[in-house]
Amino acid sequence: MKKPLTLVAVALLCVSCAPVANTTPAPADSTGTRPTSSAPVSLSANSGPQAQGGAIPATIGITWDQASKDEAVDVAGKAMADFARPSVEEKQWANDLARWLTPQATADYSAVDPANIPASRVTGPATLSVDETNGFGVTATVPTNAGTYTVQLLRTGKDAPWKVNRLTPPAS
Repeated sequence: MKKPLTLVAVALLCVSCAPVANTTPAPADSTGTRPTSSAPVSLSANSGPQAQGGAIPATIGITWDQASKDEAVDVAGKAMADFARPSVEEKQWANDLARWLTPQATADYSAVDPANIPASRVTGPATLSVDETNGFGVTATVPTNAGTYTVQLLRTGKDAPWKVNRLTPPAS
């Protein structure tokens, strides 16, 4: 009986020493305005501003060049060719496609049954829709015998490989 009583006494002592939260609301400013900071807020390294002048820098350090565009077209076409194979066994299909996919897309497409894919072949080259202000992502369209698919490609840096994040079938 002495041990439980000691534990209760220690718990009460700890609770009584803990700071009490202030639940009283701050007094309202009579003008109805909110107080402002005297210094700009920054979450950047070395306390520098996140974006000079509040604008996002163009391409955030990645500029588009022809080599980047060519690589994106190549990956989109090859990924779509591996995707559009409804007669391939599921495991082989998933393994072949995974080399082109982002980790999220690999998880998303792991449950796809290739037999349900309406396209069975690519019928032309991929074309890009480039947003010059976004060096990390691009959208490609790839024609197939079931219509034109849209392929979203992402990369993590200028020298990082393009990876497919989404293959969207043609609108019905």
